[in-house]
Amino acid sequence: MKALVVERYGDKAGTHAGEMPDPQVGADDVLVRIRAASVNPLDLKLRDGDFKAILPYRLPLVLGNDLAGVVVQVGASVTRFTVGDEVYARPDKDRIGTFAELIAVHQDDVAVKPATLTMEEAASLPLVALTAWQALVERAHVRPGHKVLIHAGAGGVGTIAIQLAKHLGAHVATTASTTKVDLVKELGADIVVDYRKQDFASVLDGYDVVLDTLGGDTLEKSLRVLKPGGTVISVAGPPDAAFARELGANAVLRLVMSALSFRTRRRAQRRGVTYSFLFMKASGDQLRELTSLVDAGKIRPVVDRVFPFDQTREAMEYVEKGRAKAGKVVVTMT
Repeated sequence: MKALVVERYGDKAGTHAGEMPDPQVGADDVLVRIRAASVNPLDLKLRDGDFKAILPYRLPLVLGNDLAGVVVQVGASVTRFTVGDEVYARPDKDRIGTFAELIAVHQDDVAVKPATLTMEEAASLPLVALTAWQALVERAHVRPGHKVLIHAGAGGVGTIAIQLAKHLGAHVATTASTTKVDLVKELGADIVVDYRKQDFASVLDGYDVVLDTLGGDTLEKSLRVLKPGGTVISVAGPPDAAFARELGANAVLRLVMSALSFRTRRRAQRRGVTYSFLFMKASGDQLRELTSLVDAGKIRPVVDRVFPFDQTREAMEYVEKGRAKAGKVVVTMT
């Protein structure tokens, strides 16, 4: 099968289209012919080897963390899907590889594609929608009346998180550039802070939850806008010991991760708030919950641009250089 393969970490020239063996299909797997996949910042970090200490993939590695496609084979124990089903998924972190013609995915990580979406639109959703769900529903338990700040509201995670938070009944603030203010308001943001003109930490206060997708100074400032007992959940900040335990990391790696986040956790504790790092997990059950919201018109994907498969490297460069105006960049296999 055709695939985008990483031969060497940290070397763009070492990432190229090539031929790889077709996937082996286990008893609980579905084999999906991929119609579309989307590009995430995670793909860039994996290509560069940023996570090789905690996600030790064997090279050559097929990149890609989102897919939409058609089931072409099912394993002997599969009960949820049949050949011909249109599906979408974020494969488990140990089984990525959606920049390819085919992928085998465990049936528990797959859901039927929203009927109202194209393949390209569906492929843009799994990773960012699951991230928003696991942050706002599973971890923060957002309820009506909660005040939620979502950073980078026009980004892949932000566009979905705003809509989900509004569906949950929250009062939503977000940060965005001047040209994207109208978009994030249309998605449901109640307050938009133009980060080119204002410092969000000087105009926002008393928030229950912050979803941080930027890290760095933005994360540190986010601690100041929380009310006592509030929480900041970051997908871009330093990993913590809880994440190390989820990975099943050894004692040394758990200590390293705890040390990396020590300063942030200490500052949070001093303010009477909490910090946690989120690395989203694959979940077909959660995707089914999200599918119902999509088909009910509560959440809609935002797709910036679609590239053909033979321009996947260009699509990644487009994302890496910040050229996307809003939402996700998609690669189509057709």
